Amino acid sequence: MSQVLENPRGGCVLAGINSVLGAIDRVCPVYHAGPGCCMQSTAADQGQSGHKNSCFVSAVSIPSSNMLEKEVVFGGTEKLRTTVQGAIDIIDADAWFILTGCTAGIIGEDILSVAEEFRSRGNEVYGIETPGFAGDSNLGYEVLWNTFIDQVIEKDVPKDDRLVNIFGIIPYHDPFWSGTLEEIDRILSRLGLKVNTFFTKHQGINDIKKCSGAALNIIINPWIFKGPAKKFEDKFGVPSLRIPGLPVGATDTSNFVREVAKALDLDSKLAESVIESEEDYVYSYLGQAVGVVSWKRFAVVADASNAVGFTRYLANDFSFTPVLVVISEPVFRPEDKERIIAQISSLEYAVPPKIVFASDQYEINQALLNSETEISLVVGSSNEREAALELDSQFILAAFPMNERLVFNRTYAGYRGSLTFTEDLYDNF
Repeated sequence: MSQVLENPRGGCVLAGINSVLGAIDRVCPVYHAGPGCCMQSTAADQGQSGHKNSCFVSAVSIPSSNMLEKEVVFGGTEKLRTTVQGAIDIIDADAWFILTGCTAGIIGEDILSVAEEFRSRGNEVYGIETPGFAGDSNLGYEVLWNTFIDQVIEKDVPKDDRLVNIFGIIPYHDPFWSGTLEEIDRILSRLGLKVNTFFTKHQGINDIKKCSGAALNIIINPWIFKGPAKKFEDKFGVPSLRIPGLPVGATDTSNFVREVAKALDLDSKLAESVIESEEDYVYSYLGQAVGVVSWKRFAVVADASNAVGFTRYLANDFSFTPVLVVISEPVFRPEDKERIIAQISSLEYAVPPKIVFASDQYEINQALLNSETEISLVVGSSNEREAALELDSQFILAAFPMNERLVFNRTYAGYRGSLTFTEDLYDNF
């Protein structure tokens, strides 16, 4: 390791893959890993995401080969075969994915051949050769979609010019993922579109197989999914539209609707009609709360997509003053950082805030506590509550990790989610 992080946000790449699989209906992970990986990798992401775990299989219920010294010395593929067959016999899933832990990765276990053996017998078994030490949870999301593109998604699916795929909202690594996808789905459905969210509406492996028939991939994230998007377009001919940050509130969500309508060449009158009715809905509620509106100097600590969305909403729609924005996930490509900075800096009224890229909790706390400008509102994760108390600031729990509340379909995204966000601003003065 090149460095040690205080309070890392999320787990290894295995944890990320497991979380995404856990959000797909009737899909079963099968670990080829040492004892403890199932529990620890689940706890790293799902266990810190508003107390909501996979309702199919998770944690200690995940089948695992539980590799020990014998398998390290003599190989563990035979034990893996037994584990996969047991999972097929016991768990009524539509597909099974073999995932490698660090032990299997180090000794080079050939899980793809094992998966192929089971597929040749009519079982939907796939292998993902990415041990946990290869990266973090965000990489797990991309690794899994690369696997789907390479092994699962079908070619030559008839095109549907009304079907779109949503990417970039990562299950469990965003505690509000269910509600956010539901709100995005609701808005796009008003445009007459059919929406693959993949993780809501009981969508499963068959929806993934047929998603190459979509007219457009919509990536709601400023940097995630670059590689898979290109591979998807090259293999299936589906173009991508990147929305460089979560749309929160009327301003950015209306821009989102217009961009999607333009990309799909939809009727502009329909798009504007949807925008008009949605904005009327939002503003009719906000107009009832004019008397309680106050002014805050705020800081945001969150992953890039949520940080962009929260900052732009509070500054553009609510006229709060942004002081500090901390991007709490590792972003490596310079062009991605530039895109994030541009989104946070190009505000309609406010002076751009100080922007810090920091994954280490000590660095994040220092940025908050040593701010040259007073901060009266902190929007962040459970990790920032202590710093907010030291600052004597109002605190909104809105980002991963989230350990202090139960979350089902709550969201701050879109039109209606922004009303929930606004309610929370005045819920804990």
